[in-house]
Amino acid sequence: MAEAVITKEEIMAVFPTVQKTMADALGCDVDDIKLDVSLIEGLDAESIDFLDMVFRLERAFKIKVPRGKIIEDVRGDMAVTDFEQGGVVTDKGVARLREYLSEIDESRFKLPMRVDHIARLYTPETFCKLVIRAQRASQAAG
Repeated sequence: MAEAVITKEEIMAVFPTVQKTMADALGCDVDDIKLDVSLIEGLDAESIDFLDMVFRLERAFKIKVPRGKIIEDVRGDMAVTDFEQGGVVTDKGVARLREYLSEIDESRFKLPMRVDHIARLYTPETFCKLVIRAQRASQAAG
């Protein structure tokens, strides 16, 4: 089943809260959190920061975001071996990643791409979309 499109309006509706939450988690200025800045390369986020941001977003939006949710969602019904082999994302996997992370500039997809480097692509907009998907899932369940 194809995912319902996430609109710019939906993203902008959650962005101020995502922006403030990320600034608090990263100890930076709210103005540093732009929709398209790389959390790792632009804001020096580390893996522990991602956990902190997800935890804070879960509290702020009253949602649940299971660990590894982004990669799991990207893969969807694709077999793990179709998505990655030996820690490297396959061509099919990269195509799926580009589609799922449509907010990310094409030039940032460096090939070959290691699975453990996928998080380098994440931006505040990626997390806005994560929040919206979690909200939709809880509305569908509730």
